[in-house]
Amino acid sequence: MLLKVEHITVHYGKAIAVDNVSLEIAEGSVVSIIGANGAGKSTILRAISGLTPLTGGEIWFRDARLDRLTTAEIVKLGIVQIPEGRKLFPYLTVLNNLSLGASLRHDKNEIGDSLEEVFTLFPVLRERRNQKAGTLSGGEQQMLAIARSLMAKPKLLLMDEPSVGLAPIIVEEVGQVIKDINQKGVSVLLVEQNVPLALGVADKGYALQVGRVVLEGNIGEFKSAETVRKAYLGG
Repeated sequence: MLLKVEHITVHYGKAIAVDNVSLEIAEGSVVSIIGANGAGKSTILRAISGLTPLTGGEIWFRDARLDRLTTAEIVKLGIVQIPEGRKLFPYLTVLNNLSLGASLRHDKNEIGDSLEEVFTLFPVLRERRNQKAGTLSGGEQQMLAIARSLMAKPKLLLMDEPSVGLAPIIVEEVGQVIKDINQKGVSVLLVEQNVPLALGVADKGYALQVGRVVLEGNIGEFKSAETVRKAYLGG
């Protein structure tokens, strides 16, 4: 198992944001977490990344216990998060933003190879490489955020609401990009309110309500579950 989240609880002050949540990500898989705003989805990603401390429970990445590590140490292990809202450096060029994604790497030849890989995956970024990130369209900025994360050479990519604010045709492109990344050997944990996107790319799904997992299963079982059909798929 690549990642195991075991009975984690997270508080913000006295309020419980995540309540005794467990989930697993197998090597080479895509796992989606769906749920309404405030369900605790993003908090789980922040906890995995070491940005939010646990009140209880443990998080394991292979043989490393993540909840005892700093965020920089977690990134070095190969876990990279794309935050909601992209968080690019708008006044820096596309190329500068991509270079920052590789800031913890040292082999210049390997970094050059990764740059060529992301330019192949996102040809528009090659065309825009000397353009300031803030002047890109919303879809192009999302592609840059994904490309920047790939420059860190992740083993596990945490994606927080990548479809927010994007036109439906761009959302479809994001879904294909997630599949392409996964086919290259990168595992993905996707947090999404866009349920068709989340379930369209995943091998396994979790539904979260008020900080608790209310349903989990492989994607076939998950899509056919009455709870998911009624609450999320209009069935």
